[in-house]
Amino acid sequence: MANSPEMRGVEPKIDPASLYLEEVFTDRRIGTIRRLTPVTKEGKPDAKRPLLYVGETQIVTPVGTLPIVFEIEAASLEEAALKFGPNAKDAIERAVKELQEMRRQAASSIVIPQGGLPPGGGGVPGGGRIQMP
Repeated sequence: MANSPEMRGVEPKIDPASLYLEEVFTDRRIGTIRRLTPVTKEGKPDAKRPLLYVGETQIVTPVGTLPIVFEIEAASLEEAALKFGPNAKDAIERAVKELQEMRRQAASSIVIPQGGLPPGGGGVPGGGRIQMP
């Protein structure tokens, strides 16, 4: 995140009014549920903001494991655990679609060298190098 284009030239700061206490629960097989309890800048519970639940799992891709993180709308840890599976499935499907779209965009970003291909299928102008936009 610190190397992302949005963060270049920006000093990373934590907002003291947006702090959460994080607890991690896991079944040690499928994933984890993080319970985020809002706290004040003094670290005391902040009843003005809701508890948040975040699910985490991972999938294996040809280039390695891909972490999948998703919010779970729930009023309790038990409800979050029951909703974990369906929410994880939806998040994985979204991630797979995004990966497919990224592959499609990468495949269509190959540019034919300036001047196009010569008639008759002769050599490629520009030394035969593929140029990326």
